Amino acid sequence: MASTHQKIWWSTVLLFGLSNLQHGTLGDPQVPCYFILGDSLSDSGNNNALSTLAKVNYLPYGIDFPQGPTGRFCNGRTVVDVIADLLGFNSFVPPFATAEGEVILKGVNYASGGSGIRDESGQNLGDRISMNEQLENYQTTVSQINGILGSDTAAATHLNKCLFTVGIGSNDYINNYLMPDLYPTSRLYTPDQYAEALIEQYSQQLKTLYGYGARKLALFGLGLIGCAPAELASFGPSPGSNCVDTINDAVRLFNTGLVSLIDDLNKNFTDAKFTYINFYEIGSTNLTAFGFKVTNMGCCGGQNACLRSSTPCQNRSEYAFWDQFHSTEAVNLIFGQRAYKSQTPSDAYPIDISTLAQL
Repeated sequence: MASTHQKIWWSTVLLFGLSNLQHGTLGDPQVPCYFILGDSLSDSGNNNALSTLAKVNYLPYGIDFPQGPTGRFCNGRTVVDVIADLLGFNSFVPPFATAEGEVILKGVNYASGGSGIRDESGQNLGDRISMNEQLENYQTTVSQINGILGSDTAAATHLNKCLFTVGIGSNDYINNYLMPDLYPTSRLYTPDQYAEALIEQYSQQLKTLYGYGARKLALFGLGLIGCAPAELASFGPSPGSNCVDTINDAVRLFNTGLVSLIDDLNKNFTDAKFTYINFYEIGSTNLTAFGFKVTNMGCCGGQNACLRSSTPCQNRSEYAFWDQFHSTEAVNLIFGQRAYKSQTPSDAYPIDISTLAQL
């Protein structure tokens, strides 16, 4: 049970977050630019024109977003929207699909719903922009920035100051390893081996990002996938648990490997700083103690997909999940706040995003 002090703190966080998001932050941002790579937890519209089930540019998605449906897999703002605001940006980071001109100097969002570290992850959904393809798109942006600023050196100097967040890997489980009828990975790898294989490939991808100028990188750990309504519907909760513990155990192996990778990257690339955002631990917070009454069903669709023009719940601030996989804006506020400014020592390692931005 949460203490009165904890409840007051969380109320303050949520009120501050809502105020900040509604009114913006005065002054220059803490970093000149913010680049985002990832999956549907960060996607802001890159899938809208793709032939895929993983696109949501229709109501009720975006019902609480200022511009309505944009392709965000949420009722409102995503975690990266919250982080961008806390960094002091006065507008949302544009998706690569529509970003053009000098606006790219302030950052671009490459994230794509359904994408993974592995190229084949999410192919059951249709088209998506894998991590490798996102890196290719980022390289296109770097070339454009070279042209705008006049030289490779000027572009590198600019990019070295930018924040990069990468949140990828969920679909390598949800839309790959956990679908044995469609993918062979669960027969080819034990959970330990699969996590190791993912981390090895992710390592190469992050080194590519570094090679094209990224020096301040926050990597999002995977969340409690086994607590998602869709996984509960597919597998059922484990005995004595509210979640599918075997899935969360597998996810924890990936996160442990990611922390080790961050140690290695910080040791080998001393002119850069990599940090880990512990969404698994942040998600383990007892949300019901802070006003969330429903944690096993989506506000829209329950444990099934949120369909076009369907009617979502009215009390969205009381739901942890917006649909069968993705969190509500109310939860994203908490995650974004704690990613930006750690509330406990386990929230980020070795530093939080507010500290990373100041380096």
